[in-house]
Amino acid sequence: MTRNLKSVALAIAGVLLLPSCAANGNGTTTAPVVRTEPTVKSVQTGKASWYSIRTNHGTKTASGQRLDEQAATAAHKTLPMGTKVRVTNMSNGKSEIVTINDRGPFVQGRVIDVTVGVAGRLGFVKKGVVPVKVEVLKTVQ
Repeated sequence: MTRNLKSVALAIAGVLLLPSCAANGNGTTTAPVVRTEPTVKSVQTGKASWYSIRTNHGTKTASGQRLDEQAATAAHKTLPMGTKVRVTNMSNGKSEIVTINDRGPFVQGRVIDVTVGVAGRLGFVKKGVVPVKVEVLKTVQ
């Protein structure tokens, strides 16, 4: 083999072997990202309805926050303000995690009122009231 052919062969071998020696290109290693589902503390079932600025007669919530119709928030009779819950529409299986920032609902048989935005994402604005599962999520400290 000529000297040029040997040089080309060595260059190709080097190009093929070098990537297998590199970690990730920047000299550091990274741990894999592990996504975990929130832990469920308790479960309630019942009916959910939605509310808006118009049906709430204003923009004030019991927590003092301004009512944002598109926010992932809800009203519950007894859960502490700031509690995270997963609301699942039992009619279609859609769910969303919301934060309790208001009191209600004040209609017998209903366990939670969600904002009209959440109701839209869960697919029940036109229906108004649907059966739901409310999972109270544990906070990670």
